[in-house]
Amino acid sequence: GQIVRAIELANQRNECDVLIVGRGGGSLEDLWSFNDERVARAIFASRIPVVSAVGHETDVTIADFVADLRAPTPSAAAEVVSRNQQELLRQVQSTRQRLEMAMDYYLANRTRRFTQIHHRLQQQHPQLRLARQQTMLERLQKRMSFALENQLKRTGQQQQRLTQRLNQQNPQPKIHRAQTRIQQLEYRLAETLRVQLSATRERFGNAVTHLEAVSPLSTLARGYSVTTATDGNVLKK
Repeated sequence: GQIVRAIELANQRNECDVLIVGRGGGSLEDLWSFNDERVARAIFASRIPVVSAVGHETDVTIADFVADLRAPTPSAAAEVVSRNQQELLRQVQSTRQRLEMAMDYYLANRTRRFTQIHHRLQQQHPQLRLARQQTMLERLQKRMSFALENQLKRTGQQQQRLTQRLNQQNPQPKIHRAQTRIQQLEYRLAETLRVQLSATRERFGNAVTHLEAVSPLSTLARGYSVTTATDGNVLKK
């Protein structure tokens, strides 16, 4: 009942930003009040955010499930809801930097707006309009000259690429290489035929010499004779 009344009183007074509903470690009986349905309903109905911090990290109660946040211990809950001084200082510095940036942006925007209006008033002078027209005409002339120069340059580059492609596809180098190859083959063929003809002539000469050595005519030329009878038969004895 005390827990429920404390939660309801805190909501009535509305003096704090967050409530810590917790208790230090104890037995199951000591922590059982945080399993009470009335406590759970009071936590759920609280308009102020509730952090549950009952017992130790291993202790679990129904209050943990209905609270907005569960902390393992009461000291951990205090660390969660209270920021340290350095963090608050960083937040203040960050807010200050954002304000300075916003102010700088606002001043720069207003200065730029003033400059634009002042420039617009100056641009309405007839002499300035004439000068702008003259400047625009000069720019157009430069753009036309630049475009023409680029076109001529691109045309020259394209012509150069086409010339290179034609030179690469010119059959004359291939014909020259083919002619050189044919000449080399003709020379090799003639040399091969010459060698083969010389070898054939040598073999033929050797064969003729051998035939002449075993020819009967050669034997007769050395002084031998063949004796025949009156009937033409060769006399063997």
